[in-house]
Amino acid sequence: MREFLFTDDDFTQLSERVYQACGIVLGPHKKEMVYSRIARRIRANQLTSFKQYIELIDDDSAGEFSSFINAITTNLTSFFREKHHFEYLSNVLIGQLIQKNAHSKRIRIWSAGCSTGEEPYSIAMTIQDRFPRGWDVKILATDLDSSVLAKAQEGVYSARNITGLEQQGLKKWFLKSASGESYKVKPALQSMISFKRLNLLENWPMKGPFDLIFCRNVLIYFDKDTKDKLFLGYHRILAPGGHLFIGHSETMGKEHTEFKNLGKTMYQKVSYE
Repeated sequence: MREFLFTDDDFTQLSERVYQACGIVLGPHKKEMVYSRIARRIRANQLTSFKQYIELIDDDSAGEFSSFINAITTNLTSFFREKHHFEYLSNVLIGQLIQKNAHSKRIRIWSAGCSTGEEPYSIAMTIQDRFPRGWDVKILATDLDSSVLAKAQEGVYSARNITGLEQQGLKKWFLKSASGESYKVKPALQSMISFKRLNLLENWPMKGPFDLIFCRNVLIYFDKDTKDKLFLGYHRILAPGGHLFIGHSETMGKEHTEFKNLGKTMYQKVSYE
């Protein structure tokens, strides 16, 4: 027996509000996930039903709508997830970027959907110390969820959340707590990254161009029209010949001739200038 009545209409209404706010599609198979996450918000607001909660987020005088979106978005991630992307960055792209941007000595990377920060920190660990002295190398890390951004910016992870990191990297880039139960990213790594809240469906305040964009395991939540718009946006904001990385379970349709498929969910911008 559930604690709260949760009807198909409740699910439909919540799904519609999520889609309108951020383009995420919640199929029927997500119903149990929505129940468990929103039930926590119902308890936190001392309500007694999903109907009351829907009224609360529609009114939003208490600012609950942001918490609602934060509760729905999924934040499963890890350091060096999909390792082949970082190997390609290390073994191929860094050398190309040093040659290509030798005049400007400027590198810009965007982690779109950075969650709790493992992805941008993994990028930073891969490229730190790999560019000659005097280069301006920065990473923009954005996410819709303000709570995970706060964790990412803090840069503190429990011992069980640092899987994927070798001991050498752990010693080089993290400070271990006295108890040994947590690790904090060192300032030298944090200084490369700017964390900002961004809804991908709203106007992007940054102009680019970006040399690399990582948007991995984000597109799976969008419908095709939304994904197509995002692909065109990424193409527009990438530098000529720039690269886009998406998640292993995501695909780009063959109709997107503005990108060259490099395999293993890696794409390069085709420039028409």
